[in-house]
Amino acid sequence: MSKDLAYRILLYYKYVSLPDYEQFAAEHLRYCKELGVKGRILVAKEGINGTVSGTIAQTEQYMRDMHNNPLFHDMVFKIDEAEGHAFKKIFVRPRAELVTFRLDKHLDPNEITGKRLSPAEFHEKLQQEDVIVLDGRNNYEFDIGHFRNAIRPDVEAFREFPEWIRKNMSQYKDKPILTYCTGGIRCEKLTGFMIEEGFKEVYQLDGGIVTYGQDPQVKGRLFDGKCYVFDERISVPINRTEEDIIVGRCHHCGKPEDRYINCANDLCHSQHICCEECEEIHNSFCSVQCEEQEMIRCEA
Repeated sequence: MSKDLAYRILLYYKYVSLPDYEQFAAEHLRYCKELGVKGRILVAKEGINGTVSGTIAQTEQYMRDMHNNPLFHDMVFKIDEAEGHAFKKIFVRPRAELVTFRLDKHLDPNEITGKRLSPAEFHEKLQQEDVIVLDGRNNYEFDIGHFRNAIRPDVEAFREFPEWIRKNMSQYKDKPILTYCTGGIRCEKLTGFMIEEGFKEVYQLDGGIVTYGQDPQVKGRLFDGKCYVFDERISVPINRTEEDIIVGRCHHCGKPEDRYINCANDLCHSQHICCEECEEIHNSFCSVQCEEQEMIRCEA
């Protein structure tokens, strides 16, 4: 490991019953502050979902302490090396759901979920002609990187998936369906929903795109572009071979690009794909209207 990479980023989740989740969230926040890790952790009755960053010593301690808790003894951590923190602060927030699905019926992934495929198994099935590959993320995540031949979901939030699937996927109920998302947590619910809807053969990429990119055998093959992540890195590379191609397009000029920036308009802050040249030309604004609006606001 490089001497410069003295930090780690941990990505993890666990569906497990936490009846006193609000109290757990408050206690866990105090613990994280004392340890010194930073990140974003969601806690619900159905479990925990988090990304934290810290030094090697801090993250090792965090994993040990979590595994010493019987509720999380087998929780899987995805580990990325980093040059520094991926977050500025630590947030531990109680939520109604780990991923916002808002179904009338509760789905417990411990009871119903799609068959998990290892990266090698997923890679093999990707190359079969009769499979349908569904991206289980939002459209803006797809736009910067995705598996080849995957269906782009026309959704801006995960809660839109049920309606979108009912309108756009019903013709594939007898086909093998491959689903994937960043770390695996959304597919746990998504595949369970699809099984409830009558899809006969539903699979999910175990550990998500992040695990797929770290697998020494697969090396991220057949994933093009970068993977969107919900921290200050914004995106990370997945395909570790020469087969990778850039799939994103600059919002302004349309040339291939794989970097997101935030609109400089404080009332917008819309994330958009932007090349370095256009970022300078357009002063980091996503549109002329946003630039003019910001100028008026600053002059007021």
